[in-house]
Formats: sequence, structure tokens, C-alpha cells
Amino acid sequence: MKYLIETYGCQLNVAESSAIELLLKGQGLEKTEDADAADVVILNTCSVRKTAENRIWGRLGYFNSVKKKKHGKVDIIVTGCMAERLKEDLKKDAPFVDAVIGTNEKDEIPAFILSKEVTKKDHYSFLSSYYEEGAFSSYVPIMNGCNNFCSYCIVPYVRGREVSRSVESIIKEIKFLEERGVKEITLLGQNVNSYKAEYEGKSVDFPTLLEIIYPYLDSIEFVRFESPHPKDFSDHLIKVISEKERICSHIHLPMQSGSTRILRLMNRKNTREDFLALLDKMRSQIRDLTFSTDVMVGFPTETEAEYEETLSMMEEMGCTEAFMYYYNPREGTPSAKMDGQIDEKEKIRRLENLINLQLERARKIKESRLPFKTRVLVKGDTRDDKSRLLGYNEHNDMVSFSPRKEHEKGDMVNVYVTELNGNTYRGEEIDV
Repeated sequence: MKYLIETYGCQLNVAESSAIELLLKGQGLEKTEDADAADVVILNTCSVRKTAENRIWGRLGYFNSVKKKKHGKVDIIVTGCMAERLKEDLKKDAPFVDAVIGTNEKDEIPAFILSKEVTKKDHYSFLSSYYEEGAFSSYVPIMNGCNNFCSYCIVPYVRGREVSRSVESIIKEIKFLEERGVKEITLLGQNVNSYKAEYEGKSVDFPTLLEIIYPYLDSIEFVRFESPHPKDFSDHLIKVISEKERICSHIHLPMQSGSTRILRLMNRKNTREDFLALLDKMRSQIRDLTFSTDVMVGFPTETEAEYEETLSMMEEMGCTEAFMYYYNPREGTPSAKMDGQIDEKEKIRRLENLINLQLERARKIKESRLPFKTRVLVKGDTRDDKSRLLGYNEHNDMVSFSPRKEHEKGDMVNVYVTELNGNTYRGEEIDV
């Protein structure tokens, strides 16, 4: 049998799709990218924004036409957050779908394919591995769910309450990835720094977890984590990042808004002053620190002055990357019912202005760092010049360089960077 899998949304969905693929291959199924050749189609879905669901409905329409062309000889499975949110209503609206499998039952997909049976579960279970075959970078989920209930976010309703993966399971996966020569891992959770578990009779929080896993790192040279919440970013975590060289000093820290009033409406549980104080503390202790962030404009009742507060906080933060979007009401969340919804054209204006300012700021920040030495994880040849290699460093900077010798994907190379071309640094390989 052959399967086709499409993944939408967050890194956790990507990781879970990799885990599903390991299970399918273990049952003897083969992967295909050709819908006409597939015996089963799996859509791992996202519900964070309405636009994500609209796109999935479009893909379902396409796969229905494929199913008709093949006289029904293909199973269509919808899993993930959209499946969890809509449940059996999805099958009513799309009767050609063979199974709607929620977030707790993703590991049941092979069983459905082989026996058409799914065992319902009342809790989330982590899978044994999320490794993608042949990859030098891997996601390692350590948490699922969220207890924060930000007023605009659907995640707590489709992912459920926070559940932490056991320390033993995380260590086992890291050993597994080490055996396969993985060079980079990203620890994942909806609120990764609220991790809580028991290990050897003691309570383990997120920075303690980092300290526990660190001695197991050998081939793994970059350790990242996403996404932390500012309110849970402890002094202990800052200390661990500052002391452990393999923990990347490029930190994704979601800001969302620069206005305390809007942050409170969002139920973010931190103020503008809290966020700025955290930035100062991190900069004073962590070497060569860079930031990325998430930021939203056009939240209900946001004034022009409060929008300007967001712009000024972005200036203060100085991100090399930012994921920017305007508020999109999500059915089932408190903010969707709030008064003061802002006109679509105004939200677009605010977003476009924010993007333009951020692109200009990011380029200035990148130019100000020149020249510098850095370690680069090789991705492959550059697209336009096969004599050069392309990779990225701990700050997630793309780096093109002239090699001194042959290298393979996943090699770590020391590079002296001298210029910035567009959004890509350029340099040449150097000795250690």
C-alpha cells in the first residue's frame, strides 16, 4: 500500500507527521507524492486560523475528485486540530472522508488503514520517535497542550491541557537521534518552558531538563526550543542558556503586542514592562543574543497609540526574524465575541507598515554584525553557484560560503562571514 501525507500548521504537527510516517513504514507502507498512486491520503490539519482551515477544505475537494476518478479506491483520513475541533461534523460536511482522527488518536492511523478500527483515547500520548528518515535536524516534542487560554487562541480547545513527556522518553529519543548522526534538535511544546515532570524522585522543570539532557549530546551541536512564554522565562533558564554552548542563543520569544492593555485583553499574563525587563536581563547574561518573535496587530479595540506601542517594542526588541500577522477572529475563542472589532483594511495597513519597518530593521541588525566567525550547518549547494555551499548557524542566519574541501549535508563548518547579500550572509570556510 502507498500513502500520501500533507501537513499544515505548527512544528508539532510536522513532528507528529514524521512519527506517523515511521509507524506506517513499520507496517510496510510506502510513501508517495502522487495522489493518483496513493491508496490512502492523510491530512494532518491546523485550526489556528480560519485561512488554514479554508485551505484544507480546498484540498479535501481536490482529493474527493481523485477518489471519484479512482472509483472510491482511496481512503481519506483527516487528523490534527481541525479534526479535533469539528469531529463528526466534518464527516457530515465531507461524507467522502473515511476517518476523522483527533489529536489523541494519531498513533491509531496505521490501525485504521489496516483494520478500519480506531480506539478512542481520553488523553494525549507521545510517540516513541519523531525522527524523519535521513534528516540531520529533528523535532523533539516534550509537551502537548496549553493551560494559558490566550483569548484569541484555539489551541487549548483542540490540544487540551498541558501534558509533559517523561524525561526517560526524551533521553531515549536523544540517544536514538545521536545514533543516526542528527546535528540539530528543537524541543517543542505549545508552552515549552512550563514543562514539569518527575525524574529519579525529583521534580524537573524546563531548565533542569536542559541540564539533564546536555551530557547526552555528542553529534547534536545545536539545541533549540519553541515556543516559550515570557511569563515562564525564569532566571534559571537564562543561566542555563548562558552556560551551555550548544543551546542556541537565538531565542524565539513571542511578544504579540507592545501594549499592556491589549496584552491583558489577550490574557497574556505579562505587561509591556515585564517584557522589556526580561529582554534586558537576557541581554545582560546571554552571549551574542538574537531574537525572533510573534506579533499581532489589529486586536479588538487596539488604538493607533497602542499600535505605535507595538512598533516601539519591536524597535526595542531588535529581532532578526519576526512572524507578523493581523488579528483574525477564531470561532470558539473569547476575542471573537469582543466589541471593537477593527476594519479589515485598517488591520492590513497596520500589518504592512509593521512588515516594512521590521524588514528594514532586520537588515540593519544583520549588517551591524559584519564581519564575524560562525559555525554553519550545511544544507547543500547554493541554487545559483554550485561551487558554493549553503547552510545556517545558531542564529538561524542563512550563510553561503566557499568551501575548502568536500562537505556533505549535515556537516558543521567554520566560516568567516564578510558580506550580506539580500537576506543571506556570504563568506568562506576557515580552520578552527
